[in-house]
Amino acid sequence: MRTRLNECALALWMIGIVMLVPSVAASQDAGQSPARGGSVTLRVATFNLEDVRTEALLRDDDPRLCALAEVIQRIRPNILLLNEITYDVPGAPEVPADAEAGQNGRRFAEHYLAVPQAEGLRGLRFTAFMAPTNTGMPSGFDLDRSGEVVSEFPEPEPSGQTAEGRAFGGDCWGFGTFPGQYGMALLVDSRLTIKTEDVRTFRLLPWSYMPGAFLPRDPETREPWYDEEELGLFRLSSKSHWDVPVVLPNGRVVHLLCSHPTPPAFDGPEMRNKRRNFDEIRFWADYIADEPYIVDDTNRPGGLGRGAAFVILGDLNADPDEGSSFKDPIERFLLSNPRIEAGSVPRSDIAIEGLDDDDTSGFRLRVDYVLPSRGVAVLGSGVWREIPGSRPEFPSDHFPVWADLRFGPPPAR
Repeated sequence: MRTRLNECALALWMIGIVMLVPSVAASQDAGQSPARGGSVTLRVATFNLEDVRTEALLRDDDPRLCALAEVIQRIRPNILLLNEITYDVPGAPEVPADAEAGQNGRRFAEHYLAVPQAEGLRGLRFTAFMAPTNTGMPSGFDLDRSGEVVSEFPEPEPSGQTAEGRAFGGDCWGFGTFPGQYGMALLVDSRLTIKTEDVRTFRLLPWSYMPGAFLPRDPETREPWYDEEELGLFRLSSKSHWDVPVVLPNGRVVHLLCSHPTPPAFDGPEMRNKRRNFDEIRFWADYIADEPYIVDDTNRPGGLGRGAAFVILGDLNADPDEGSSFKDPIERFLLSNPRIEAGSVPRSDIAIEGLDDDDTSGFRLRVDYVLPSRGVAVLGSGVWREIPGSRPEFPSDHFPVWADLRFGPPPAR
């Protein structure tokens, strides 16, 4: 079912048309929108929350989640991708077997973001979208070549990982110590319309479908790391890739291209994670080029049509200048892509020793991105490092990245 603009919401959007201050008008407070046919400015953000789990989302008073929500309320985005928020799979920790799946995005929006988290702040109203993830989903194969197939997850620790959890995660389609860990949620200003029936997900797309895929090989024998049966099923996405179209008040449709590729680390000389990260990032370049190998989870073929407006969002786990990524997929496929507006680099005005001003993580790398399509104006952007007043340190190992984007009217037909 779609979330539709009602007359009151549309009236709120109309406020502030004449005098537009981009850094204010782009936020949820401004509610600016032109009449159909004009331009719309939105604040779009991505934030890796660092392993938020169902138990905390069932409450409304978890201290770290309150601090995360406070950060988001200060940024006040209209569109927000959350990485590392558990997809609540029925039968997973804290999730009854008969529960409705995919409610954690809504819970974070309602229990934390809708409630002011500090004096002078106001709540935010979002519609949440979640979809299944590959993380923590058993494959039935010995994917890490440990000598055994691990298909049952142990009781997770409140935070961190155990050896048993890592053994389970090593044989899952995407690493997770329990089903649904490290999932994604997309939150959209409740005054916007998610075209739910047109959402495309690519969780099941086999890696081997990609022409020229950098599939790993045994470094000693040079034989494929995954056997023929495994390769027929092994998925490109470590979590998923989503294309979520959203209708703006001026009638323009923007496609939110969301993902969270595996870190290019925690592997061996076969480089199975490094190579997968490379091809997960490459997927978006292929998708916007409408490469014919692509097929979504409903068996619909093809990529994104020419002329479509889009924003690539997420923790892509690769830095164009440093780090351990394989063959620099960020620069190769995204930052130098003629269909992507990548000239404006978000930076922080808060200096932290050891970090560059464009680093989006506490581990000294730029890994989180908001990359619009060419023709979308970037009015401002930043990396948010301000520590919430209630915390001695930042509540995640990543910092939110935001950009104020101006979308023109729909193309004339």
